[in-house]
Amino acid sequence: MIYILLTCNLLMIMTFLWRFSTLPPQIPLFYSKIVGEEQLGDTWMIFILLILANVFYFLNNYIVKRFFSQNEFVKTILKFLNIFILVGFSLIFIKIIFLIS
Repeated sequence: MIYILLTCNLLMIMTFLWRFSTLPPQIPLFYSKIVGEEQLGDTWMIFILLILANVFYFLNNYIVKRFFSQNEFVKTILKFLNIFILVGFSLIFIKIIFLIS
């Protein structure tokens, strides 16, 4: 499972480095805000997605080990939730990078 985390992290970092030269100084990150200046964030803020994916992964693993170590059903559900979170955040990250560069 840790291999999926490392692969997604590496994929996001490689995509960022590959397209870094074509990125604008500000990128649209806050889509829940009104269209315009309020949606923009600095380029480095894209790594919030990477950090959140890692936090959710480790939080889910902590919850499984702490509270559900004997329950195989919950362990399986949280395992698939981790995969979904990692792949989802990676795709969102890559889509934002490719849309703006």
